[in-house]
Amino acid sequence: MNKIFIATDIHGSAYAVKRILQRFEKEKADLLVLLGDIYNHGPRNPFPQEYAPMEVAELLNGVKDKLLVIKGNCDSEVDSMISSFDFLENNVLFHFGRRIFLTHGHRYNCDNLPALSAGDVMFMGHFHINRISEVNGVICVNVGSCALPKDGVPSFCVVDGNSIRLVSLEDGKVTDSFSFCKQ
Repeated sequence: MNKIFIATDIHGSAYAVKRILQRFEKEKADLLVLLGDIYNHGPRNPFPQEYAPMEVAELLNGVKDKLLVIKGNCDSEVDSMISSFDFLENNVLFHFGRRIFLTHGHRYNCDNLPALSAGDVMFMGHFHINRISEVNGVICVNVGSCALPKDGVPSFCVVDGNSIRLVSLEDGKVTDSFSFCKQ
């Protein structure tokens, strides 16, 4: 696997999923990781643009062979009934010489790290703000939200063997990055 594409917090926005799938194809990534909150907007969130959970399911079911999906706090058991893919609690990938921990962010986050070592990477969403930070040697990447960003920047993330890039879904500009070459 050469490139991983990560998005999160879709919250039922068909508009966001269409944009994500376009960018995924343009990036020529091997795997599309979604970090939860796929269909439901949640009681504290407004309805996102083009709120259409069934359309989101149809679009994502069409790329199920390229998907790895983490369960978010707004995802429920009934969501699996319209999905041709599984929702995982968390997942760990071993790629690019690192352990990559994938989570939604409501349990594990920068303030509550799972058992990771220096140089490992944790990707999360939940907070709807894109940012890369380092906590106790662990690279913490909050991918933000592709549908309901609190910082005004709908975003996604691209990971390859050399770097992590947070990218604006609107204009394709890099909003934050981390290079593994620095270590």
